[in-house]
Amino acid sequence: MTQLSIDWLLPGEGELVAGVDEVGRGPLCGAVVTAAVILDPSRPIEGLNDSKKLSEARREALFPLIQQQALAWCIARAEVEEIDQLNILQATLLAMQRAVAGLSITPQRVLVDGNRCPTLPMPAAAVVKGDSRVPAIAAASILAKVARDREMGELDLRYPGYGLAKHKGYPTPLHLAALRQLGVTPIHRRSFAPVRALLEC
Repeated sequence: MTQLSIDWLLPGEGELVAGVDEVGRGPLCGAVVTAAVILDPSRPIEGLNDSKKLSEARREALFPLIQQQALAWCIARAEVEEIDQLNILQATLLAMQRAVAGLSITPQRVLVDGNRCPTLPMPAAAVVKGDSRVPAIAAASILAKVARDREMGELDLRYPGYGLAKHKGYPTPLHLAALRQLGVTPIHRRSFAPVRALLEC
């Protein structure tokens, strides 16, 4: 992939650029969640950064600010069944397409965190470490992270004993031990190796 110039990462005057990011490619359960955000240059939001570098309290504080002050935003997802059917990469790209399509304003250009871009009807580019380089991608990462974390908290109540609120579905020792003890739930990704191995026992 060619290195993008810093000029390409910044919106031109009046240009509508959407930032896109995902959360949840690595977990063993739950949907992969994406977001797309078009920021309003006349209403800058202080403190935007890669969601992983922010505290939970800071992410929660920024979440409504982004929704209130952005020109447009959309949170989208691909479900466990789609992940198992398509594979996690293709499901993530599908969820990104849904996030961009769900924006109330059509962007002129899209910048996606990472090294892969979904197929979109407008120019798009992948930006490695974009969530720390492009404010709109940072905003998208915060929306996606908060939305998915909240969902894992709700699923923790529905499926107690797995520790989902703590590890968010990632394959921690606690999660793997709970899977062995309690079994696979409907929200687990059957195509992921640790889950598939248990089902094949």
